Amino acid sequence: MIKAIVILLALIIGVFTGLLFGEKSEWLVSGADVIGNMWLNALRMTVIPLVFTLLVVGIAKAASMARAGRMTARAIAFMIFILWCSSAMAAIVTPALLELFPLQLDAAAALRSALGDAASPGEVPPFSEFLRALIPTNVISAAAEDAVLPLMIFALAFAFAITRLPDEQRIMLDKFFNALADTLLIIIKWVLALAPLGVFALAVGVGAKAGVAAFGALLHYVLIVSTVGAVIWAFSYILTLIGAKRGPVAFFRASAPAQAVAISTQSSLASLPAMVSGVKAMGVGERSADVVLPISVALFRATGPCMNLAVAIYVAHLMGIELSMSALAIGIVVAAITTMGAVSLPGSISFITSIAPINIAMGLPIEPLVLLLAIETFPDIMRTVANVSMDMSVAATVARAEGDIE
Repeated sequence: MIKAIVILLALIIGVFTGLLFGEKSEWLVSGADVIGNMWLNALRMTVIPLVFTLLVVGIAKAASMARAGRMTARAIAFMIFILWCSSAMAAIVTPALLELFPLQLDAAAALRSALGDAASPGEVPPFSEFLRALIPTNVISAAAEDAVLPLMIFALAFAFAITRLPDEQRIMLDKFFNALADTLLIIIKWVLALAPLGVFALAVGVGAKAGVAAFGALLHYVLIVSTVGAVIWAFSYILTLIGAKRGPVAFFRASAPAQAVAISTQSSLASLPAMVSGVKAMGVGERSADVVLPISVALFRATGPCMNLAVAIYVAHLMGIELSMSALAIGIVVAAITTMGAVSLPGSISFITSIAPINIAMGLPIEPLVLLLAIETFPDIMRTVANVSMDMSVAATVARAEGDIE
């Protein structure tokens, strides 16, 4: 929490520094731009290898848990289904929200000008070409060219192939990829330790070119992305009513303590004891509560696909980029898959490792993500509240399917 506040302060100070001194000191803006882009490049160099490694680790973890029994396998399959629905929902709801409540033209133009040096977006191929390119002919080349989706297809095949190996070989590779993931996470933590400096440097240029209009755009972003997350929160009540036969009032009473912890800590793991108590208060049996909820915390973030894709769509809106159906389809797939590799990561790391691949795959620049990272604390509250609510809803629904609810 303290680190998030420091990064937010760096953003605010950087914008006002650029606003006050940008016109008088060209060297300040130029120097800040060099420092900011060096930091951004350091962040970007970890994205592709980390996404591949975390996806292999995530699939291995899910497969290992699924072997524990029928209820566990059913719960994981249900969670994966919800993740894909979450991703598809964002592709519909986010453009609709931006159509109803667009960013003010002056704020959009100012920020677009400030981010004009952002890497030009890549081209998204027609849907037929997109289908042909799903299977990479050269996985090394796909990684070098930031072809995220073909690389992820290979990662999925590779991860599932590992699960079919004899135990000795499977355990050896699991240990290798876990160690590799931990190593890459150390590198990205080093880079993110410099986040206040990087955000400040990039914010100086934004302040010099966009001024206070940047704050209006950031507030608009928080409201749009949080609203997409609120759809998942609302759906948890509907799912509980249909799947567990528990009304909204009963579910609210059971989930309120866990949601209070979620708001104060922004951590699903910290909310786990309150979640267990809450579902048991709804009549969920001990077996379901003690098995499904820990799995949910370890593997499942219902808001991950929808809010991550919403961020990417917002970047396109901010930069004035028209998204084709092919681009949205790619975004849906990448958003749903990357969530499997990001569920155990701290918010600032998962923000970059989950959303940057979506932007790259959709042909969008990643530079705006740095500014959005600085205010992720606010949407992250909605992320955690909705995730906790959906975790409890899934546990209650699976318990009813297993006959483990009173």
